[in-house]
Amino acid sequence: MDAQEIQNDIIRKMTPEKKLQMSMRLYYSARNLKAAWLRHLHSDWSEEQVQKAVTDIFAHARS
Repeated sequence: MDAQEIQNDIIRKMTPEKKLQMSMRLYYSARNLKAAWLRHLHSDWSEEQVQKAVTDIFAHARS
């Protein structure tokens, strides 16, 4: 069994609540990483500008 199969097996065995909790942690981690990158790129931006940009980016994201 390779790593992907092991990961899939673990996820398959999770309750729906645990899957939702995991997906929400991933979502907010991605938002925090994007905000950190934007702060790095635009050190002159206010926190409000950073958060607006993050919201705009995630609102227009495609899967």
